[in-house]
Amino acid sequence: MSVVVRFAPSPTGLLHVGNIRLALVNWLFARKAGGRLLLRLDDTDDERSTPTFAAGIERDLGWLGLDWDLKARQSDRLALYAGAADRLKVAGRLYPCYESPEELGLKRKSLLARGLPPLYDRAALALPAADRARLEAEGRRPHWRFRLDHQPVGWTDLVRGPAHFDGADLSDPVLVREDGRTLYTLSSVVDDIAFGISHVIRGEDHVANTAVQSQLWQALDGPVPAFAHLPLLTDAAGHGLSKRLGSLSIASLRDDDGIEAMALLSLLARLGTADAVEPHLTLDELIGSFDLDRVSRATPRFDPEDLLRLNARLLHLTPFAAMAGRLAALGLDGADERFWLAVRPNLTRLSDAARWWQVSHGTVTPTLSDPALMARAAALLPPEPWDETTWGSWIDRVRSATGLKGKALFLPLRLALTGCDHGPELKNLLPLIGRRRAEARLNGLTA
Repeated sequence: MSVVVRFAPSPTGLLHVGNIRLALVNWLFARKAGGRLLLRLDDTDDERSTPTFAAGIERDLGWLGLDWDLKARQSDRLALYAGAADRLKVAGRLYPCYESPEELGLKRKSLLARGLPPLYDRAALALPAADRARLEAEGRRPHWRFRLDHQPVGWTDLVRGPAHFDGADLSDPVLVREDGRTLYTLSSVVDDIAFGISHVIRGEDHVANTAVQSQLWQALDGPVPAFAHLPLLTDAAGHGLSKRLGSLSIASLRDDDGIEAMALLSLLARLGTADAVEPHLTLDELIGSFDLDRVSRATPRFDPEDLLRLNARLLHLTPFAAMAGRLAALGLDGADERFWLAVRPNLTRLSDAARWWQVSHGTVTPTLSDPALMARAAALLPPEPWDETTWGSWIDRVRSATGLKGKALFLPLRLALTGCDHGPELKNLLPLIGRRRAEARLNGLTA
């Protein structure tokens, strides 16, 4: 079977980590199988869909490296959906209903009050033609429901295992609104058939929808795809994520929090599996280790603190060649591999490098806890050139001259040289600072 999957976001808000997890799983599944990915923008909600959000979706996917092979906008395909609805009407599977939202609400409340499931009672099927004509003459426009077959529906879910429903336990879904607009349940199936979608990988909130859509695929003479329903991602507190609320949006993680794309992908690829979360430097590494069978039914939680720790681990492994251009973009002109290797172990975000560039190549106001000690240390500074051995030989001379050692010696020196009480190893940082700056700072001068 040729694998074709789809990621189908609605451009009604910012993509969050839960959306991207589904995009990533679909992308990895397609790439590992040598298949294709369709990016389908479900943009038929005129009130909420915007070009800005649509552009944001493509920007987020592009930043993450999740490319697509096909692209479609549902707003360009409305005639296809209307044609499919007409076919279902001719076949007797789509029937008009004239109840108002208020009337349907009363029916629902009545059923729930009696302890019954709120299924539509199919009253519209028994509505005489004269009553239909009267309602339409009064200006009432029908919505259209799909008449489900009351028979078992089942499939073997690639994540959840065997799934079983009975058509008699499901409510006939509305496929066409009063204004003639087709709804997701129908338009999605029409597109899946048209693009030859082989596997539908989506959230478990669509499980019941899948039972309904399975009959739609058959009614429209389309092959029913395989299904995988993933448990929905929650935040660290177990709360659901929302595009409307901007929960853990990709844009904020990228632009505000300075998260690396591969750190985010490395975490999302392993959440919900028993596999250890490790930083991966390339998408090819993720493809090679991906296995949909490893995804469990347990609800995965996304903790930003875990992501931040993973971000640091990834930076600590990243070679200079991969960061040279980005360091220059931060304004660190002249940052070379020597600088990168010196500061890399102390970075949580790439932007942290600017702080250590200032320490090594800019000016620092030193903190002197013992000016006399620092003056003696300055007098013992060796001549340049300096390398990674300079720190050790200089410290030996200062230790011999002062009798100090350990934290009593190292902390005052660090505060004087960097203005900070922590940071990169001074044996690597000192050659970058250079003798002129080091001597000035040890003598209490801003340099």
